[in-house]
Amino acid sequence: MKARIMKAFLEEIHEKSMKFTMDDLAKRLGISKRTLYEHFSSKTEILDAIIDSTLQEFDEKTAAIVQNPHLTLIEKIKCAITVVPKYNDFYNWQILEQMKKSHPAQWQRVHTAINEWDALRELIEEGIRQGEIVDQNVPLLMKLIIDATNSTLDRQFFFENRITVSEALDAIVDVLLNGIIRKNV
Repeated sequence: MKARIMKAFLEEIHEKSMKFTMDDLAKRLGISKRTLYEHFSSKTEILDAIIDSTLQEFDEKTAAIVQNPHLTLIEKIKCAITVVPKYNDFYNWQILEQMKKSHPAQWQRVHTAINEWDALRELIEEGIRQGEIVDQNVPLLMKLIIDATNSTLDRQFFFENRITVSEALDAIVDVLLNGIIRKNV
């Protein structure tokens, strides 16, 4: 039931922004408010559960990639950059801006998470040490990667251009790791 409530919460956000009520959510689910409150005490608690779920899933997927002995270092970097959590449609600039105003503590957690990427930083540093990646300023490389991947939070652009988040991330990885100049030019 909690997963169903979280899904309905996201649907409400997409339709009404953060301005919906627990009554609205109960109606969407076809349950009483009492039943809803048996699972979550507030909208903030549901929001925390969604954030916890996505951040945990992201960390678990990234850890599995880093620990996979069958992937090369470059494959690990590519895969780490393209990790997409289940509730990824929740993470877009419009929702994050609303969250910043109405739930600043939750916004801060998300903001920190999308701007820190320790596992990827370690992979890049290892790549530089092994000579597989050009020796560049690591904080600058991380900023470029983070800013490029966070551009997928502009869902309107990708919708208008018929690009999925996964397609965008794959293209971002390709450009970041292989550049835009043809090798035979």
